[in-house]
Amino acid sequence: MKRLFEYLTFWWKAGDAHSIHSPFVFQLYTQVINIEKQYYCFEILENLRQNLLSDDTLLAINDLGAGSKNLTSTQRTVSQIAKNSIANPKTAQLLFRLVDYFQPNTILELGTCLGLTTLYLSEASPKEAKIYTFEGAEALAEQAKKLFEKEITKQTTHNIALVVGNLDEILAKKVAELEQIDFVFFDANHQKVPTLQYFEICLSKAHENTVFVFDDIYWSAEMQTAWQAIQQHPRVVLTIDLFHVGLVFFREKQPKQHFKLRF
Repeated sequence: MKRLFEYLTFWWKAGDAHSIHSPFVFQLYTQVINIEKQYYCFEILENLRQNLLSDDTLLAINDLGAGSKNLTSTQRTVSQIAKNSIANPKTAQLLFRLVDYFQPNTILELGTCLGLTTLYLSEASPKEAKIYTFEGAEALAEQAKKLFEKEITKQTTHNIALVVGNLDEILAKKVAELEQIDFVFFDANHQKVPTLQYFEICLSKAHENTVFVFDDIYWSAEMQTAWQAIQQHPRVVLTIDLFHVGLVFFREKQPKQHFKLRF
């Protein structure tokens, strides 16, 4: 009920294309965010989602983050995880469109889960791109690895590097090896302190055209506090709150602005 109230409050306050006076945001909203275009791979990947939703394979999950609000047992089926823990079609397809639009070469995904969202990122990315996807639960990483080994389309899996381990221990080391980061999807630990820690680590290799996407920014009071802190960070120039996800930009020539937009 609280989540519904928050969403209705957001919807009441949020704007649409007519409320946007930034040319960059207007173009992004009308050409990328708020469209329903069906790309070539969506049907293939959504059929794959249906396969996951009907998979009763039992996995032993060691949650290293905040866990799931709906799944408390460490024994979970693939279908339960697919239903409760992976990005929904609307979010996954938004990520595809963002990557397709910005064409980032170095992509990080914090929280691989079953690997479906990773495939959306891979399908949209340039051929020379590299996707580093991080997963702390070994059982989930194994499931994702199996998915990546399948030839789902001619485009997918060639550029995916699966990194397994506790983000608190491995993220900083991996980021230090990279020259720069162009795109990050944060979906690993929905708690304030880890979220801000991961943000700062990735920020060290961000540049003016980097895009950060935070999942479930209204997931909890902690996540809302973390999102507000990110908005206020001196390097953050522009944010777009879409309720289910938050977009962060570092465009140096723009005035600092924050948007709430219907999606």
